[in-house]
Amino acid sequence: MAPASATTAAAPPARQQSKAAPVLVDCTWKPQERPTDFMLACGDGNSLLASLHWTQWGPTKAEAKGINWANDCKPYCAAGKFHAFPVTVRLDHPSTWSKHPNSQHYTRMTLTYTNGTPDPFHRVTTWPLWD
Repeated sequence: MAPASATTAAAPPARQQSKAAPVLVDCTWKPQERPTDFMLACGDGNSLLASLHWTQWGPTKAEAKGINWANDCKPYCAAGKFHAFPVTVRLDHPSTWSKHPNSQHYTRMTLTYTNGTPDPFHRVTTWPLWD
């Protein structure tokens, strides 16, 4: 038997921090998780993701299928018609959200159109998301 000063205590188990999945920041700077709808054109409302069904929402990426309702703006946006384009949505590149430094938000969105595209988009369109 060793003296008390010679015994070693087991280190307490490491605490696992549950890291919340990143959020998607909307037009009003509110965090969204798995939104059903998401406005792409915040200024004029001429492009909206709708009927989103999320198959993944994780620490590095999120994926959904839905519809991009886009205004053709012909002959001008106020007189244009909205058209539905099936789309796959991918969110990635999470980073610290400047408004809430303890939170992460997705910083990039990629849309892959599966049946036609709104002008002037390509079949695969990627752009940065606001912070």
